Amino acid sequence: MKNIADLRKSYERAELNEEASHADPMKQFEQWLGEAIASQVPEPNAMTVATVGHDLRPSTRVVLIKGFDEHGIVWYTNYDSRKGQELAGNPYAALQFHWVELERVVRIEGVIEKVSAAESDAYFHSRPLDSRIGAWASPQSQVISGRGVLVANAAKYGAKFLLNPPRPPHWGGYRLKPDNWQFWQGRKSRLHDRLRYRLRQPSPLSSDEPEVFWIRERLAP
Repeated sequence: MKNIADLRKSYERAELNEEASHADPMKQFEQWLGEAIASQVPEPNAMTVATVGHDLRPSTRVVLIKGFDEHGIVWYTNYDSRKGQELAGNPYAALQFHWVELERVVRIEGVIEKVSAAESDAYFHSRPLDSRIGAWASPQSQVISGRGVLVANAAKYGAKFLLNPPRPPHWGGYRLKPDNWQFWQGRKSRLHDRLRYRLRQPSPLSSDEPEVFWIRERLAP
């Protein structure tokens, strides 16, 4: 095996500067995600979700973004999974998108809330039938004796629900409401571009300021 310490890459595809970036980080994210999709990078919708449990040990996993708007970033999962249990005890999380081919990273931090039951129902019923059955069949994050458990569960719930499985009560959506964003663009000689957006609340003594606004600042790479 080649010495991994010797692996090198020069980042030279693009740049990120304050003048050309959006003042609203969600618009900047929308632009970059759109460019990742248009560039046909592998799974541009894949994001890492980091949570912290009661033991203060962080954990990460990759999920798929299913929606975003001015209210936040949405994905769906099993509420009884490890991440669900950790979010129940500590409703803060961090997300990361890494579009390798574009030499870009987006990091997002914020508070978590569950989406409404109506939103979860609507998305669940838009999924392929096998995926809906799978939500019932998999006791996510629990120890099982083998793959046969999943196959047997899928068969059981497939026979029970046929073509119309309801949404399991333990399955639904989360929304991360961002208060901190970072956009990273690889640059030559490791002098990367890195912009941070911090959410700032208005002064309680001033009625002239907007309700909320973003402070955009450059960080050393």
